[in-house]
Amino acid sequence: MAAPSKVFSLEGKVLKLDTAQDLEAHIGPLRIMDDVEEVHILGNTLGVEACKLLGQVLASKKSLKVANLADIFTGRLLNEIPEALSSLLTSILNLPNLRTVNLNDNAFGLNTQAPLVAFLSSHVPLQHLYLNNNGLGPHAGILIADALSELHAKKAAAKKAGHDVPYLETVICGRNRLENGSMLAWAKAFSLHNKVKEVKMVQNGIRQEGIEQLLTAGLNHATELKILDLQDNTFTIKGAKALAKVVPLWADIQELGIGDSLLGAKGGVLLADALAKGQNPKLETLRLQYNDITSVGVKAFASVAKVGLPALKRIELNGNKFSEDDESILALQDLLYERKENYGGEIVDEDFWGVDSLSDLEEMDSEDEEEEEEVEQEEEEELSPEEKAEKLVKEAEEAQEEPTVQLMDDEIDALAKKLEKTGI
Repeated sequence: MAAPSKVFSLEGKVLKLDTAQDLEAHIGPLRIMDDVEEVHILGNTLGVEACKLLGQVLASKKSLKVANLADIFTGRLLNEIPEALSSLLTSILNLPNLRTVNLNDNAFGLNTQAPLVAFLSSHVPLQHLYLNNNGLGPHAGILIADALSELHAKKAAAKKAGHDVPYLETVICGRNRLENGSMLAWAKAFSLHNKVKEVKMVQNGIRQEGIEQLLTAGLNHATELKILDLQDNTFTIKGAKALAKVVPLWADIQELGIGDSLLGAKGGVLLADALAKGQNPKLETLRLQYNDITSVGVKAFASVAKVGLPALKRIELNGNKFSEDDESILALQDLLYERKENYGGEIVDEDFWGVDSLSDLEEMDSEDEEEEEEVEQEEEEELSPEEKAEKLVKEAEEAQEEPTVQLMDDEIDALAKKLEKTGI
């Protein structure tokens, strides 16, 4: 975090800034901050002319490290956003120290991808990317992932030329309906950006085949991964097997989120067995809520927590299928309480320790067991690698056929070309 004197913020002022004149009344301090390191504009709404002026001001801020442009288009028309976004991204593209770009909670979708793709494929200093809740869809998801792959090549070229270039370390891209159709592209991007440390892709409608691709052909290369959150996608036994295969590769992993992902009773055991190999000694937080994990799985996690996960502080298991007074849960609670007492220090945040509240547990019945057996049997009819690839390619092709409305064609094309030609 930069010193307060180097931060300019309009965060949360709920300003409606349509014109350059509207913005001018608020950015006087920014104009004279030659050494500004962080700019926070989130929580306001900016029109095209206001974005043009903001871009002009930001273009000269060579010391800028963080640009928080989250939630700045609320209430704007779809035909306003591409030009407004292009004005901003064109202006900040050449800032040599701009490492963090936050564009969360802006309704981009497919129609606004052109300036975004051009920026992401070319901004070599990019280290931390936040693209959460942007309504991308699988087609735009492919284009974004491909842009990041192109960025890797430009980073490599810059490093070869002797420049000090950071690795891409953070990718937050949740709530974007990326689906299976974009997973070939994302797996490729992560196989290239293999120094990534934090990946969050929650609630993206990714099914088990896409999860398998992402994990075994992408994130398996990210051996320095510290935080992975794939909650609220669909794993089933196929995804569980893929996770069990790759999790031992992540020696630095500290937080793993697989909650609400249909991991299943057997999937839970597979994950526990993989963690029992002792290759994840730094894992502190394990999120596994609402996964149909049974007492057998809980027993496996209680066992591995003692020896295989010496740093474990927090495990979340609410919404699964076992009793609250299960002896393995009691053992887990005792173990994590003891660790908190021994290592928590004087000021303890309870949310980071222990077992979560178990207020929504279910009971396992014979019908659940039969259903899981049926799912496992279906997935045991394993496709060949060629058939898997063909299926994902087909979904990718279908994603790219997603219809899009061209808005202000000539103007947007001109802006995108201008952005593509701008160099570091």
